[in-house]
Amino acid sequence: MRAPNVYSAQCPTRQILDRVGDKWAVLILILLRNEPLRFNQLRRSIEGISQKMLSQVLKSLERDGLVRRRAIATVPVTVEYSITSLGLTLAAAVDPLRDWAEHHLKDVMAAQRRYDAQATSKAA
Repeated sequence: MRAPNVYSAQCPTRQILDRVGDKWAVLILILLRNEPLRFNQLRRSIEGISQKMLSQVLKSLERDGLVRRRAIATVPVTVEYSITSLGLTLAAAVDPLRDWAEHHLKDVMAAQRRYDAQATSKAA
């Protein structure tokens, strides 16, 4: 196997970066870092995510070894998701991005307003 080169189109590290760059995956990992949660608990906690999208992202995270799915024999069956030790390392790496976004939200929004105002004045 060749050494990873994230700039190469064929490099598998790009799949991992896709996961890291997915807002839903990041939010799920950060939530699961605190405690295992059931599917509907996750859906209620993450506003804007559809049931289909949550299901798809959880399957991807499970496939990547970042999340563990556990079916509990109840009627109806209860499914609980928890973060793996590998997932914890990724959650620790991406949580500073969440923190950065929260702390710099006003700065980014101000920059967007300035840019949009300049683009509008140039178009006029």
